[in-house]
Amino acid sequence: MTKQNLINTKIGALFLFAACNTLQATSKKPNIIWIFSDDHSVQAIGAYHGRFAPLNPTPNIDKIANEGMRFDRCYVANSICAPSRATLLTGLHSHLNGKIDNKAPFDHNQQQFQKILQKNGYQTVLIGKIHIDGKMQGFDHWEVLPGQGEYYNPEFISESGKYRANGYVTDIITDKALDWLQNKRDKNKPFMLMIHHKSPHRNWIPAQRDMHKYDNVEIPEPDNLFDDYNTRTTAAHKQKMSIDIDMTLDKDLKLGDDFGGPAGMYNERKEWFAKNNPTGKDLVHWKYQTYLKDYLSCVWGVDENVGRVLDYLEKNGLDKNTVVCYSSDQGFYNGEHGWFDKRFMYEESFRTPLLVRWPGHIKAGSVNTDLVQNIDFAETFLDLAKTKIPENMQGVSIVPLLKSKTPADWRRSLYYHYYEYPGAHNVRKHEGVTDKRYKLIRFYGKDVPGGGEWELYDLEKDPSEMNNVYDNQEYAEIVVQLKKELANLRVKYKANLD
Repeated sequence: MTKQNLINTKIGALFLFAACNTLQATSKKPNIIWIFSDDHSVQAIGAYHGRFAPLNPTPNIDKIANEGMRFDRCYVANSICAPSRATLLTGLHSHLNGKIDNKAPFDHNQQQFQKILQKNGYQTVLIGKIHIDGKMQGFDHWEVLPGQGEYYNPEFISESGKYRANGYVTDIITDKALDWLQNKRDKNKPFMLMIHHKSPHRNWIPAQRDMHKYDNVEIPEPDNLFDDYNTRTTAAHKQKMSIDIDMTLDKDLKLGDDFGGPAGMYNERKEWFAKNNPTGKDLVHWKYQTYLKDYLSCVWGVDENVGRVLDYLEKNGLDKNTVVCYSSDQGFYNGEHGWFDKRFMYEESFRTPLLVRWPGHIKAGSVNTDLVQNIDFAETFLDLAKTKIPENMQGVSIVPLLKSKTPADWRRSLYYHYYEYPGAHNVRKHEGVTDKRYKLIRFYGKDVPGGGEWELYDLEKDPSEMNNVYDNQEYAEIVVQLKKELANLRVKYKANLD
């Protein structure tokens, strides 16, 4: 063999070795990290370019979007905490997984995606808020907050029982997740780690280090902060989620002593309020500014801790084969329509953030505008793990979307159903259907006049949903089409009609 042939042979062997390594890396099952916050609106994520984006509230969460994909049309099936989490675990709408509201029990014995992953070689871990009572199943390790959980010195429940941890809840949850990654996982097996934050749930208590972050900032107000609900039906008029009327001074805005945080944390605020005593619209403006500063400070704390997770993955060589997802259990009203909370099918609470990074598979900085729903999450995890998806799950894996390959038969509409009435915030039961332009909502129940009221919105002309055009004859044909589609979706998803 000549010297040149020997060189060529060695070069060829090196290329073959590199190709085999590449094939092995791409065929290896990815790790999955699912970071899930509570009530985090798309408005309060910089990557979504909403009105808070100039405040730069989420630089680390934005990194996931910049290095991965941002989903612009991700929605929930029932905008309330516990049902959203039940859907996450089961891939089923509320009426089939049984968790229709925050009060209904959850059957832990039913099929859940983490049980399937566990049986197929994945380490499965849940740390943080799940808002579902009872012993978790299908997790190799779990430590969860009971109920809503506490911001400071929170109690946790694990396989071993209850205990209390000292510190700030967002930091503690992240500490526990990083400790598991560093000290407890089997490094020879893939993992699915769910990091579930309480923050920024009501009553929005930030870490003390972050509480003054927005002190000298004027938070942008929505144009409809003083919405009068003209053209809207009974539900919008009778809700109890108004910043003006229903947001409390003592706990929500921390002017009382028993707000859930360290004593004296808001003494300066109390002194200011006692001295200035705002009233009328001045009080509403102050409540809005104060609420949003607390809320965004909580968001900042979540973002800081997302950064800790991303840094750990990169420093330990886990970033290349780990899918990192960031989402929330639903959206939230940050003053739109004069509200806080969620529940309605209107965009601010119906829509939820979804950002996914998967190096080598997702084009950095890509944006998806297909209709995605939280019934898809369980199926996506199973698909990522190259595991068979049960036929009775109601969603569809978004893995093709992550690779910028939208299937020709991808859904054209979404179904929504909210059940918790009577209940907190007094939002009437309603169901609805939406496509990318129109949204039809049916409010129903004994406290709804005539047994039912309808709303229709043209989202292209009216993205803030201020003008109900259900009775406008120009949209009569649209109403007929959407009612037909609503009926079809009820059948498809085996939905209750009561």
